This record gives sequence, C-alpha cells and structure tokens, in this order.
Amino acid sequence: QVQLVESGGGLVQDGGSLRLSCAASTSIFSIMGWYRQAPGKPRELVARITSSGTMYYADSVKGRFTISRDNAKKSVYLQMNSLKLEDTAVYYCNFWALGFGNYWGQGTQVTVSS
Repeated sequence: QVQLVESGGGLVQDGGSLRLSCAASTSIFSIMGWYRQAPGKPRELVARITSSGTMYYADSVKGRFTISRDNAKKSVYLQMNSLKLEDTAVYYCNFWALGFGNYWGQGTQVTVSS
C-alpha cells in the first residue's frame, strides 16, 4: 500500500501561478504524475515523470507547467504558470510502480478565476 499526500491547490487569477506537491510513502522506482478532472469531463493526464527524470506533458500544458521530483523526499511537484480558466479542475497525484500497482492521492482543487 502506498499513501500519497497532496497539497498546494487553491484559487488563483487567470495568468497566475500555483505549485502542487505530492509526497509518497515509498521511494521505490516509480512513475509519478498529475492528472486532472474537470466537472463533466474524464480524468486526463497532465504530466508524469519517472524516477530517472523522463518527463511527459499533455499538449495543453506544455510550456506552462513543469513537473519535477525529489527522490530523497519521495515527492513530486507541479509548477503551474500562466494558468488559464480551462485549467480549473481537481488535480490528482498518481503513483505507479511495477509490483506495487497504481495509487491516487485524494485530489486538490485548482480554481482559476477571471
């Protein structure tokens, strides 16, 4: 069992910035990432990063969001800049590791206002 604790969501104006953090209870080799789900829409991948630092971004956030991780702190971060109204969603931290399975954080609300 892997526990994920998220923090950093909130309300921000259009064009503003927020930083999300997610701490895992294990430091094994894994892929960690962020997904988001807006009302009435399916959950979508925003960005993910492997333990070795390979990153992936959804086209909608490229150039605005940056994912990073600190393996010593068992944490992953999502720096979100130039936020848009359409970025409003519940953001979920995700952890996947071979032999451990797939885990989700509790979700943190990000609301971008005009």
